[in-house]
This record gives sequence, C-alpha cells and structure tokens, in this order.
Amino acid sequence: MRVLSGIQPSGHLHLGNYLGALRQFVDLQDRAQCLFCVVDLHALTVRQDPAALRQSTLEVASLYLAAGIDPQRAAIFVQSHVPEHAELGWLLGCLCTFGELQRMTQFKDKAGERESVSLGLFAYPALMAADILLYRASHVPVGDDQRQHLELTRDLAARFNARHGETFPVPAALIGAVGARVMSLQNPHEKMSKSSPDPRSRVELLDTPDQVRAKIRVAVTDSEREIRHDPEHKPAVSNLLEILALASSQSLAELQEHYVGLGYGRLKQDLAEAVVALLEPLQARQRELSAAPDHLRAVLGQGAELAHALAEDTMRDVRTAMGLLTAR
Repeated sequence: MRVLSGIQPSGHLHLGNYLGALRQFVDLQDRAQCLFCVVDLHALTVRQDPAALRQSTLEVASLYLAAGIDPQRAAIFVQSHVPEHAELGWLLGCLCTFGELQRMTQFKDKAGERESVSLGLFAYPALMAADILLYRASHVPVGDDQRQHLELTRDLAARFNARHGETFPVPAALIGAVGARVMSLQNPHEKMSKSSPDPRSRVELLDTPDQVRAKIRVAVTDSEREIRHDPEHKPAVSNLLEILALASSQSLAELQEHYVGLGYGRLKQDLAEAVVALLEPLQARQRELSAAPDHLRAVLGQGAELAHALAEDTMRDVRTAMGLLTAR
C-alpha cells in the first residue's frame, strides 16, 4: 500500500485541513508507505506573492510535522523539488481531452469567479494525476470534493495502460466517514476553505484561543433549539456536532444524547474549548519547528531525495513506453 497526498501552500491551513486530512495522514504512516508533499506548483494556478509563497510552503511543512507526521516513516517534500511532477503532468495532459478538463466542477466554480483563467488552472487535474501516478500510489486520501479529480486520474491511468502497456496501478480513494468534508462556519453548504473572503468561516490552525472562541461564537446555526445530527434539515448544527465529535473523540450519538435539553450557546462553548485544547499542542510544536528552519529544510531535502528516486523509476518506464528517445 503506497499513499500520496498533498496540500497547497496558499493561505493558512484550517481546522478542516487538520480534521479531514492531517490526522488521517498521521494514521496512515503506520499502515502504508506514505509520501506527503507541499504542492506549490498547484498554488501557482493563481497569482502569488513570491515571498509569501515561500513562507507558506515552510509553514505547511512545519504543520505536517507538528501534526505528528514522522519523516522517518513518511516522506515530506515540496512538489517543485521533484521536477518529474511537471514532466509527467505534460505527458498526461496529452492524454486528456479538452472536454474532460472543461467538465471539472472545481474548474467551473473557480473560472466563474475570474475575468481571465490561466492554462495552469485549466490543466490542474492533469498535474494532480501526475502527482499521484508518479509514485504509483495505490491509495489517495482525498476530500469528498476531490472525487472527480481522482476519477480522472483513474481514467488516465487505465488509458495509459491500454495504449502503452501496464505502467500505473489504478489508485483508490480513501475518504473518512466523518470529517471528510468539514463545512464553513458561516455557510454550511460550502466546504471550509482557505480562500473564502470571510475569515469567520474557518478556524485557522494558528489562530489564538480568543480568535477560535470568537469565530465559533458567531458560527451560524438555525432558528430551532434542538441539537441533533441531521445534515439535510440542520446542516449548520450538524457541522458543529461533527467537528466536536472529531475534536473530542466522542461519537455523534453520545453528543446528541448529552445535549438533550441544552441550547446552541452551550454547544458552541464546548466546541470552542475542545478546539482550543486540540490545537494547543499542535501550535506549540509548530512554534518550535518554525524557530529551526535549517532542520525543516533538511527534512524536506531528505523527503525530496526519496521521492525523486521513486519518480525517476516511474519516468524511465513512462518515457520508454511513450517512445521518447532516452539520453545516454
């Protein structure tokens, strides 16, 4: 079992990234060969400040480590440090059709917000497929909103194998039952997002305790008073219950029983304190790592070496299969 996943260094990581991804990464490193990258090339699909991008890349890497990912058990590296990502992204792009990329839901959503759209944003799914197939990953932990991109990756793997011979395994998705998609605190119909213009919509992993409490205090609920898990009729309250279940290691059934007769104010208060307690050790470790940038860069260098060795093996087979002339 080989697992690949990555997070963009655009904006600050939030509670949804931690509950839906980072904690799963930590669990997976004991069950599979894992590669976790900071996907800085994907961040370039929109305009970035160079200095801020470099700082955010180091911040994401430090949060990987602070969350509990062990560089002795998993490779942690930066996407652009392994140039084969871009090469395979181009080759897979030659297998994609315009229609396939145009149908991607995330592209349509993001393109609709902009006056002009870059080729990088349009071709983003081909590069994501390259990230996965470059390491011949068997499983990919993805949020529910990334299913469509993974399906394209599976299609491209099968298409390449059919045209050029068996080269790639067809990767499977790993999606948690609860926490796979933590929703916005201000709009429970939207995923919690780093790019939302409303900072109250998310709890960022480096928020202070007072900031956490303030954001949860103003989280939307509904006009009823009953606290129950009912995503269809009570999406906002259900989202708060799911976050609390993950932060406190209690089941949804236990929480529903506990809050019988209690109001939303009590739920929010308990949730805020649970999130503060959850983030406290993560933040303390992240501060230590940020104070030791040389150690952080050494970890990333070690991870890139391991990733590059795997990538070279894959690309040797890919180039041969596609008829590219190899250098001496």
